[in-house]
Amino acid sequence: MVSKFCDVDLHPDNVPNAEMGLIFENLIRRFNELANETAGDHFTPRDVIRLMVNILFINDDKLLATPGTVRKLLDPACGTGGMLAEAQNYLREHHAAARLYVYGQDYNKRAFATAASDMLMKQVDHNGGTDNIRFGDSFTDDQFPRESFDYLLANPPFGVDWKKQQNEIQREHEKLGFGGRFGAGLPRVNDGSLLFLQHMISKFEPVLPDQHKHGSRLGIVFSGSPLFTGGAGSGESDIRKWIIENDWLETIVALPEQMFYNTGIGTYVWIVTNRKEKRRKGKIQLVDARECYIPMRRSLGDKRRKIGEGKDGEPDQIGDIVKLYGRFAESDMSKIFDNADFGYTRVTVERPLRLRYQMTVEDKARFLDACPHLLDDVQAIDKNLGRESQRDWNAVWSRIEKLLRTRKSRWKAPEQKLFRTVFTKKDPEAEPVLKGGREEGYEPDADLRDFENIPLKENIETYFEREVLPHVPDAWMDRSKDKVGYEINFNRHFYSYTPPRPLEQIDADLKRAEEEILRLLKDVTS
Repeated sequence: MVSKFCDVDLHPDNVPNAEMGLIFENLIRRFNELANETAGDHFTPRDVIRLMVNILFINDDKLLATPGTVRKLLDPACGTGGMLAEAQNYLREHHAAARLYVYGQDYNKRAFATAASDMLMKQVDHNGGTDNIRFGDSFTDDQFPRESFDYLLANPPFGVDWKKQQNEIQREHEKLGFGGRFGAGLPRVNDGSLLFLQHMISKFEPVLPDQHKHGSRLGIVFSGSPLFTGGAGSGESDIRKWIIENDWLETIVALPEQMFYNTGIGTYVWIVTNRKEKRRKGKIQLVDARECYIPMRRSLGDKRRKIGEGKDGEPDQIGDIVKLYGRFAESDMSKIFDNADFGYTRVTVERPLRLRYQMTVEDKARFLDACPHLLDDVQAIDKNLGRESQRDWNAVWSRIEKLLRTRKSRWKAPEQKLFRTVFTKKDPEAEPVLKGGREEGYEPDADLRDFENIPLKENIETYFEREVLPHVPDAWMDRSKDKVGYEINFNRHFYSYTPPRPLEQIDADLKRAEEEILRLLKDVTS
């Protein structure tokens, strides 16, 4: 292997650093494919990193231009260290006087070794030591347990489960709560992305300007799942609720598909901070950059698109996206929302239980098999009420209770429950069943129970009367079961209706297709 590389002239005069980086990434991708691993565990495309770094540092020019400024950045899933290197490159280009100490951690031994050696080979600022890149699982073996950072960047693996770490994470969540890292909630075990986000937020620097502490900014790459997975009360929803109600979520940027080496799915960059600008407080910006790409001349794995960087004749699409973010204004690609716009109350909607009573020989035998000692009472009920179908269970049970009192019989609660189960059936035409036989409302029918997600900005009673009661007049809300949830539906906010073509055009296309099929069939048969 070494001898083959010796035959190639890789001098920096002939192969610039950027090209060498692409060669390096391509080699990692190829060898990972051979080893049946995923390239996404190791590195993020440089165009995506540059976009994230530009947004992360965009508002800190004044802070970074202060002489002697020292800042710290952490990537808890650093892979081969690409994000750390790009962050330092940005500061060298824009704020040469500032010093950025970068720190990273990764659980993959080969990726960790690559990142550590890369940092040693490059001129990297660190806080007086050489162990700024550390090995270990960020969830169970945090290598920076008592440190805070000014900036945080990460591209955690998409959809990777955390079963191996589940016991320790669950223990920290239950024992320490918000005193630990995972107090807001735990996502489902098959995707640990939101655990990384909570871990990073636990590293936030507080906002204390008098003590030269200016808060933190965080950039993380997610798939679409963390935006909306999980209903109200789920771990995912509770984590979103915690972040949004603390006013930390600043911006989400939707990236084009086919941007990553090992997956073609759509991805999103979240910007989270505890030091929002005044104009952004209480607001969340969504940026739709899904069409901001140029096709690559040659694909690298699943990566067939890149975001233009304004070099070699490319459009400066990174600059355009950063300007959209910086303007903080409404447009076709940028939408501004209040935090509460993404919240909703999950209200339980109940409908009354309606039962029809009828005694049959088969049901009578079934009941007496379970309660043979009640034979005389059942015979008396049969004689008194008859075998006709009756649609008012309240009246039926009132007569039965009166009869049992006359006979001085006392049935236990399980026997009463079994009697109703055996001799009644649900009937939408029957009268509603009263709670406990008294005028305290109706018993709910569990099979008809439904849920309504009511936006936080809506008055719940008004919404219910307007949207539910006209369709279900006998419904009511059980407010004791209310849950508040949060979700971010990107497509809903950027959906644009495209009217279908005229039927004449569609018919003409179908006719042409039919003619082409017939022609091809004739060619085959001839």
